[in-house]
Amino acid sequence: MPRRHNTVYDNAPVKWHVLKQLRPYLLEFKRRVVLALLCLVAAKLASIGLPYVLKYTVDSLNGDLTTLALAVPISLIVAYGTLRLLNVLLGEVRDTLFGRVTERAMRRIGLNVFKHLHNLDLGFHLDRRTGGLSRDIERGTSGISFLMRFMVFNIVPTLLEIGLVVGLLLFQFGWSFAFIIISSVICYVAFSMKATDWRTRFVQQMNEADSTTNSRAVDSLLNFETVKYFNNEAFEANRYDNDLAQWEVARRKNRLSLFALNAGQASIIATAMTAMMANAAFGVMNGDMTIGDFVLINAFTMQIFMPLNFLGFVYREIRGSLANIDNLFSLLAQRPAISDKPDSLALTLKGGVENATVQFENVHFSYHDARPILNGITFQVEAGKKVAIVGESGAGKSTIMKLLFRFYEPTRGTVCVNGQDISQVTQNSLRSHIAIVPQDTVLFNTTLKDNIAYGNPNATDEEIMHAASLAHLNHFIAQLPDGINTKVGERGLKLSGGEKQRVAIARALLKGAPIMIFDEATSSLDSESEQAILAALRDAAKGHTSLVIAHRLSTIIDADNILVMNKGMITEQGTHSQLLQKQGVYAKLWHTQQSTRKR
Repeated sequence: MPRRHNTVYDNAPVKWHVLKQLRPYLLEFKRRVVLALLCLVAAKLASIGLPYVLKYTVDSLNGDLTTLALAVPISLIVAYGTLRLLNVLLGEVRDTLFGRVTERAMRRIGLNVFKHLHNLDLGFHLDRRTGGLSRDIERGTSGISFLMRFMVFNIVPTLLEIGLVVGLLLFQFGWSFAFIIISSVICYVAFSMKATDWRTRFVQQMNEADSTTNSRAVDSLLNFETVKYFNNEAFEANRYDNDLAQWEVARRKNRLSLFALNAGQASIIATAMTAMMANAAFGVMNGDMTIGDFVLINAFTMQIFMPLNFLGFVYREIRGSLANIDNLFSLLAQRPAISDKPDSLALTLKGGVENATVQFENVHFSYHDARPILNGITFQVEAGKKVAIVGESGAGKSTIMKLLFRFYEPTRGTVCVNGQDISQVTQNSLRSHIAIVPQDTVLFNTTLKDNIAYGNPNATDEEIMHAASLAHLNHFIAQLPDGINTKVGERGLKLSGGEKQRVAIARALLKGAPIMIFDEATSSLDSESEQAILAALRDAAKGHTSLVIAHRLSTIIDADNILVMNKGMITEQGTHSQLLQKQGVYAKLWHTQQSTRKR
């Protein structure tokens, strides 16, 4: 069963271990980190000094102001402005220094996850929904930015400031002020964390609904044509609306729980402010404190509770960010089912196609134990020869192609290329020697030229046009307003099935691999186009070892050997004429297709 892909905030312990995993990425710029932290401490010291400057300014203004004495409050006011400016500038320098560190960490981790996902096996991606997977990456990288910004520059400085202020109040004004601050902060933090943990269920529901809605939209839009074919626009809209309705309910619960959190926090702050002000007022009335001290106490109290006012939000988001980042790292920890062995060597085909032999030896395979797909398949494709595989749906034809690409490993038996067991060579070197024209051609949302060039990104314009010519795309390209630079649309929706198939053929030919696989390569073509492309493929196949998976038998009559499969086994094999003479399954299938075409 696939792992849940949408990140949630549950009542599990906060995942602080994520910070250790982030450390190597953050320490790439050690000097910047140290300078940023020094700026952080300096800015906080300047912030602590502001209330004192304000206190002495008020006290100096509270006396007799002669011309000479007026210089003191003016100097203090200038000092106040300087400290305020310094506090802001140090904060900006700190953000600028650390911003580079955060951005580089996001880039490194994002790239590592992207590369790792492409290295995972086909089974992993078949079990995942692309929309949800993209959200995992998006939330994880965004979580890194939030965690660094708020934890390093909000939580840590606030704790530092609280410690300094409590110490100053205790030393200068006695235990009562320090007690009020420390007890109110403890109450505030405890309430915020408890209330945030309580309301995480609503945030969880909202994010689950958000991920489900997003995946539903992506899935539906990617299958736009299918929706149109079956007139199911209203059905899709209804399903999407049901997901939105769940999101709406979760969003409302989240908003109401946020109201409860904010109300509780405001009550604690108001009580603490009132207690501090009352205590300071009594001190002034008793002559133990000055008006400046009263202003100092008020400034300190406001200064402490202003950043704490966001604690509930910050705590929830930091907790969520840690979960999101952990989810991202769990993707990196996902091990592919198919991996290169430590002593794997690169596949070598000295002489090119002359040594490009493919051999299946007693190969057994099943996706699930209860349903075997291949049962002891043995055959060989000689170098430069063309072997075709036919059979009814579910016989195991496409599975042979996936095993050759090493998307899966055989349960038993071996697959060899040029006598080399493909399980002993690197996957990259193996696949670099094989080109494929798949049955379902998926194109990128870019130009026709870029899609053809995907077979060899380093190909010249002449090579690209030559491949297009071999695939009989010239006439089609000439009719386009922008020629080969025409955009094909998402998944190639602007092209017909036959046109997409020709692009796939051109792409495979451009790769120039010695082994070619054609998986129902002409299934989307009309008879005229089919014959034209078959002629080009016959010419192209002369320089390749070809494995053809076919439904239309008319496309493989020139094959050097034809394998007829049934229930995972090869029941007949031979050339087209030999199989017709046997009067077996192939002959029966041939006569059926021929009679159908004549109607």
